[in-house]
Amino acid sequence: MQPAQPDKVTPELACSVPARPSRPSSIHNVPCGEPHCDRATVTLLIPTLNEITGMREIMPKIQRDWVDQILILDGGSSDGTIEYAREHGYELHIQSQPGIRQAYMEVLPKIRGEIVLTFSPDGNSIPELIPPLIAKMNEGFDMVIVSRYLHGAKSDDDDRLTGFGNWLFTKTVNLLHGGNYTDAMVIFRAYRTKLIYDLELIQDLWYRTPEKLFRTRISWEPMLSARAARRKLKVAEIPGDEPPRIGGERKLQVWKWGAAYYFQFWRDFFLWR
Repeated sequence: MQPAQPDKVTPELACSVPARPSRPSSIHNVPCGEPHCDRATVTLLIPTLNEITGMREIMPKIQRDWVDQILILDGGSSDGTIEYAREHGYELHIQSQPGIRQAYMEVLPKIRGEIVLTFSPDGNSIPELIPPLIAKMNEGFDMVIVSRYLHGAKSDDDDRLTGFGNWLFTKTVNLLHGGNYTDAMVIFRAYRTKLIYDLELIQDLWYRTPEKLFRTRISWEPMLSARAARRKLKVAEIPGDEPPRIGGERKLQVWKWGAAYYFQFWRDFFLWR
């Protein structure tokens, strides 16, 4: 929890590692620029923590046939979020360890899609951008990011500090790792599930030191951006505004997360290949 062409392309184990999910058997057709174009299966992964207000407003706007699996990943909500997910028939996982990365690790065996699409239900992510995001992935990209700073898109949730931080971190990723991003940090993105393994996002050793140093727990989106650029994977961005949060509390730990991510960027520059 920075302009460029929307189809701009960037240059192409720890102790316990979850098993790779088996390849989903169902492939069906959605618009992807070609008639009768088959696409990879998609899991829409929605992290929540006391987001009942956002869930009630946002989830009805998401059509279930846009994706193959909708998976709610809850951090132990006490405001009715869990009950809402169950009442509406959504697949649900309640994490047992704190931290968004720990939640991702726990839910990984339940992800059936060949593509993971991470989405925030707090109002920051626009549901109507899900189909064009999937369509862009179907053009053969490894990752597509919904950039808050591309082609006039804007964030109404940024303040001066977070706006500067997102700019600084994105510029750092581009400089150190050869990226061409305008937004390297945002959660709203889609990527091939196999990248979680190929880019070693599941290995605890890459997080242990910064989390201990700065007494926090971080996510893996920034490191995913940096490593995708370093490996010269096929990456694109599409523009997408970030509306203000709807209800709930902001979970962002600006200084701790910022310091931990900056540590990761420089550590990877020297150590990760």
